[in-house]
Amino acid sequence: MSEENKGRVALVTGANRGIGLETVKQLAQQGMHVLLGARDQAKGSEAAKKLKSEGLDVEFILLDVDDAKTHAQAAKAIEEKFGKLDVLINNAGIMLDEKGSGGFAPPSKTSAAIFRKTFDTNFFNTVALTQTLLPLIKKSPAGRIVFLSSGLGSLTLHSDPKSPIYNYKVPAYDISKTALNGYGVHLAYELKDTPIKVNVAHPGSVVTDMNANGNLEVDEGAKTSVDLATLPNNGYTGKFIHLGKELPW
Repeated sequence: MSEENKGRVALVTGANRGIGLETVKQLAQQGMHVLLGARDQAKGSEAAKKLKSEGLDVEFILLDVDDAKTHAQAAKAIEEKFGKLDVLINNAGIMLDEKGSGGFAPPSKTSAAIFRKTFDTNFFNTVALTQTLLPLIKKSPAGRIVFLSSGLGSLTLHSDPKSPIYNYKVPAYDISKTALNGYGVHLAYELKDTPIKVNVAHPGSVVTDMNANGNLEVDEGAKTSVDLATLPNNGYTGKFIHLGKELPW
């Protein structure tokens, strides 16, 4: 446990399972008070209860990225209880399989409905939540914002025939993460003269409910987000990172 993290408050979205849950656990192990954000009250409360039973400083907060009412309610609750937010990890996201067969439709056949639904969660509503919580992050002496993206959002890697993802295209998901990467760059620029660091994380190919064929365990998948959430005051901002290494946009 790090003494320097005592008194720091972190919020992780989509955190009742997988990478999000592990991120909550690792931040709490470093001494932060962590708000476990989830849209399902029963599942979120149960996940927080389990971590609390392990002696970790975790509490559940109702937060559905796709429900703006919960954004406002969460912001009000955080302001009233803590007066600030030190860390926001935008972990929640979706990958929709239009075919339902594990084989994703090519870009010429991916429906507008799938694009819209994916962008709503992975981009538009994530941006909206960040904007709602930013006034609280500005009250932190060392605010940190992390967007959980994917290497699949890298245009450089997608256009390189030698890259490991060249033959793996999931249009709606990939492009929504490209857009999120762009927002991270722009927000980092806006906040460059403040103490706030804004960075984008690629967790790696992690074994989760969304990715049964991953090659990393969830503890490794959470590590990049945790590292970016705990950057020192002289740390970088506006970068796309995986396990300490910078990725191409």
